[in-house]
Amino acid sequence: MSAVSRPWASGTATFYKEVTTREAAEAEAQGWMKLASRLQVPALRGRPSLPGRHLLAYEDVFAGGRCELLLGDVIALADRDPAVLPRLARLVDGVCHDLRAVASETGKVVPLAECVPALYLDRIRPGGRLDRWYLLRDLAFTVPHTDVTLTVKELAGYTVTANGRPLALNVAAIVDSARQTLVPDRRWLAGLTQGDPTEPNIADPLCWLDFACAGRNTAAGEAANLLWYLMAMGGWLVPCYQPDIYARTLRLALPARTSPRIDHLELHAAARHIDIQYSWNTGAGRHAAIKRALHGLCVQGGIGMDELPAFLALRILGVIPAGRLTGHDLLLVLIKLAESQDPATSLDAFFTTAPAPHSDPGERSRNAPAPA
Repeated sequence: MSAVSRPWASGTATFYKEVTTREAAEAEAQGWMKLASRLQVPALRGRPSLPGRHLLAYEDVFAGGRCELLLGDVIALADRDPAVLPRLARLVDGVCHDLRAVASETGKVVPLAECVPALYLDRIRPGGRLDRWYLLRDLAFTVPHTDVTLTVKELAGYTVTANGRPLALNVAAIVDSARQTLVPDRRWLAGLTQGDPTEPNIADPLCWLDFACAGRNTAAGEAANLLWYLMAMGGWLVPCYQPDIYARTLRLALPARTSPRIDHLELHAAARHIDIQYSWNTGAGRHAAIKRALHGLCVQGGIGMDELPAFLALRILGVIPAGRLTGHDLLLVLIKLAESQDPATSLDAFFTTAPAPHSDPGERSRNAPAPA
């Protein structure tokens, strides 16, 4: 996710991004250089030298009028007004085109160790955040619609039926499987990309922002990142649990109109069984963006569900600490995690959403400029 601090509010033509170390600044500048001739990116104007600070000076694409909104803003507007849907389609199509193009033009089949480590290899290492959040503690949560408290480890001993489908909610086994898949010497198709394709990192008209993870990244990892962000992070988890991300990045930061929910749950303690009915609700714009990205990356890009499980596991588990989630939200996250690892899950089934209707066509004019 973007690491910027209210980056587009200064009104100046240059945005100064501060990073923690000289090495991080150098790595980001090198990543930007690998993309500058291939993708639409802000100009990198220099690395100002200040005592004790490490800065990169970028073109401010918003102050200069090059861009108007971020992908998250365009989705939120399209949730509210169907007239914005063509604008959203153009932006998502552009993102997918860029990811396909760099995979074709710069793609190589390389060991994972040769890819940028931050989003995947670092997180799956023993002792990393997945271990800290899920395996080194027995996280307790209240089962929604009940007064029963279980732990994540205890949940692995239950049979679970979600929307009529049996699932195994065994987090330890899933992390172990992902760890066996994402080993440093396993080879993947990887191209030169921005590395973190999320709603705060993509501007409209299309321009890629934030190059902390820029460099050689796996095609499957990029697809998993964008699709899960559209599916769950952008319209639900980030606004709920990391609201500062949107407050300091998105131009509009409009609230999500709807979110996934557990509609019905029955817990049978004696049989150690849980029966769940849930619906994955999104706004109409987000629903359209997911369908568009799924087609652009997986159908046109040739990325199948068989390539995504390990990368999806890290995106699902490795962004927001489990201990911060309510029992309701944690259980939904674990259901989608289990679905992502089931060989019987198809792409269409995993990314199925229930779109809410547009509610107020006039709201767009109260929040943003007319669609481009």
